[in-house]
Amino acid sequence: MARIVMKFGGTSVANLERIRASAAFVRREVEDGHSVAVVVSAMAGETNRLVALCEEAGPPAPALDARFVEHDAIVSSGEQVTSGLLALVMQQMGFRARSWQGWQIPFNTDESHGKARIRSIESNAIGDAMDRGEVAVVAGFQGVNREARITTLGRGGSDTSAVALAAVVGAERCDIYTDVDGVYTTDPRLTKQARRIGKISYEEMLEMASVGAKVLQTRSVEMAMAHGVRLRVLSSFDPPDAGASGTLICDEDEIVEQNIVTAVTPDFNEAAVTVLAVPDEPGRAAGLFTKLAEANINIDMIVQSASREPGFANISFTTKEDDLDRAVEVLGEVQAQIGYKSLQADRNVAKISVVGLGMKSHAGVASIMFQTLAEKGINIHNISTSEIKISVLIDSDAAEYAVRSLHDAYGLEKAN
Repeated sequence: MARIVMKFGGTSVANLERIRASAAFVRREVEDGHSVAVVVSAMAGETNRLVALCEEAGPPAPALDARFVEHDAIVSSGEQVTSGLLALVMQQMGFRARSWQGWQIPFNTDESHGKARIRSIESNAIGDAMDRGEVAVVAGFQGVNREARITTLGRGGSDTSAVALAAVVGAERCDIYTDVDGVYTTDPRLTKQARRIGKISYEEMLEMASVGAKVLQTRSVEMAMAHGVRLRVLSSFDPPDAGASGTLICDEDEIVEQNIVTAVTPDFNEAAVTVLAVPDEPGRAAGLFTKLAEANINIDMIVQSASREPGFANISFTTKEDDLDRAVEVLGEVQAQIGYKSLQADRNVAKISVVGLGMKSHAGVASIMFQTLAEKGINIHNISTSEIKISVLIDSDAAEYAVRSLHDAYGLEKAN
């Protein structure tokens, strides 16, 4: 019997009706003869509710360290509820099932509460249970540190839990059930021409996740690629007996014919900062970005250009819109130290990326992108590239038009 790990997100376990619907997918895999472990998220909205309670009950500053420890104990309880409920539903359907919490397996993590990283997973007990025909229902998102305290893996951490578990139990694949039926050539809400992708490489999915695609968490894709775990994205809202399709994320060797461009991915959660008239001397840029890193602010699309004033340079970068105010605050604190004249911040931007393995061996992808945007009168502020990705920063009010135009220009409605 092959081992399979299944993961159900918050919308898939939002209430008892949805939990019963998800259980039907588990039943199908068990009846097909597979050994099954199921990883679940908290019910949709539950983690936000628990976080809000933590913030409302927040202790004074001297207890901040303790606050983070208790925060993890509280917010991880949502997954404990859904794992128990799904196990009960499976038992009611006549299957042997039990819930497993992160500390019971255990998922051993480091000490970083709220964003812990998995050190190891002791898989013997749960692997044996799976092989005995017991459905193992695992609370995602949570682990335990060396002090036997509960830790959490950060937002989207249940995907990481599922992939990590699949890796250590040698699962044939890890099926991620969510409210969409796969990975699309672009956001289907932006164009009716968007098409579901049958297979996509780890590298392409990682690039898409990193530039705004919400289907999978970046960290889970990185882990899948590192351990060779085949992922499949499926909808839990389709009938269980309809036959699985979805999107398979796998090694590029499994993809017979690679598209030059696989997807156009927009990211509307972007903001731009331009630091004006920075002394053009070694160490000034390092000083800026070191301070931002110390504040845990992620930076992307860095451009340095000559200032109108001799001996000075302008430095532009993008960050997530949610981090903009903090970034401006941090830069203000070091203005005297760095010696820049002023800065500008802009929330009216979006990042549009084209991603495809075929870009490694085909010329002209950038030309099509820039020519298409020029013909549509869309101005480009910044550009960044990798081996299989080109990203541009444009005004946000032109972003949807840009996505549709690029999707058409690359013929992605025919890609599958």
